Amino acid sequence: MERIPVVADDGVALHAAACGRDDGPALLFLHEFGGDHRSWDAQIAHFARDYRCIVTAARGYPPSDVPDDDAAYGQARANRDALCVLDAAGVARTHVIGLSMGGYTALQLALHHPERCHGVIAAGAGSGALRDTRDAYLAETRATAAQLEGAHRIAAEQIGRGGTRIQLFDKDPLGWAQFVAYLKEHPPRGAARTLRQVQALRPSLYDLEDGLRAVEVPLLLMVGDEDEPCLDVNLWLKRLMPSAQLAILPGSGHAVSLEEPALFNTLASRFLTQVERGTWRPRNPLAKVGTATSLLQIDPEAAAT
Repeated sequence: MERIPVVADDGVALHAAACGRDDGPALLFLHEFGGDHRSWDAQIAHFARDYRCIVTAARGYPPSDVPDDDAAYGQARANRDALCVLDAAGVARTHVIGLSMGGYTALQLALHHPERCHGVIAAGAGSGALRDTRDAYLAETRATAAQLEGAHRIAAEQIGRGGTRIQLFDKDPLGWAQFVAYLKEHPPRGAARTLRQVQALRPSLYDLEDGLRAVEVPLLLMVGDEDEPCLDVNLWLKRLMPSAQLAILPGSGHAVSLEEPALFNTLASRFLTQVERGTWRPRNPLAKVGTATSLLQIDPEAAAT
């Protein structure tokens, strides 16, 4: 892959690289908290034949810089970093594909910078959004960040055996081992600041309801049917956003792009092709949630006779 020199507007150096067709539409891949730029290898291998694929590592994830100042992290900063990568790559508009933390940022770009987005694929977005469990999520996130501050290594195996990640182990032990090996390389101090400043401080998606409802960027949501923290919020997003399609992957947890790369790539390809060809359509108003229609439409005058 060809390295792209990127320096964010606060001076932090970001890792970015591109491969594929220089004359093809651009795809920007944004990784999850437990992943990095290497998490998208299966997608790069698939899409590089037709697209210009751009991967980046978030700040706090080497080979990007790992600032020690908490103020250098945050969701607004993550949004700006994505734009800095696009600017450095000379890309005016792109399709954005994100998983979990990256999926949340992809939704943010559709919300705040629609002029930079052809289409958005947000997979596993919404962790910590549920109102009933949000306080517990925030408390757990801050406690984990505090533990990471003094840690020498991230407890990657423990994370990999969590309730929404064990599916990867069951399906693909070698892929799971690679995920764990990469996660062990992440510096705990970068993970701690990401948890504390990004995950714990970003708004719940439910707090962004009015803005999300007005999004017009073509959007594909993906979620695993065993990704309990994200399943309900993605169904809510589908109902809320006329621009959203929803794919629920069966027997899948959180990291759907790792668990089911072939299915993920197929669904993404279908969506991207529709957008590129101009055949993608927002939801027909007649399909509005809550609209009751009879299977048999009867003309009242005809019925009277």
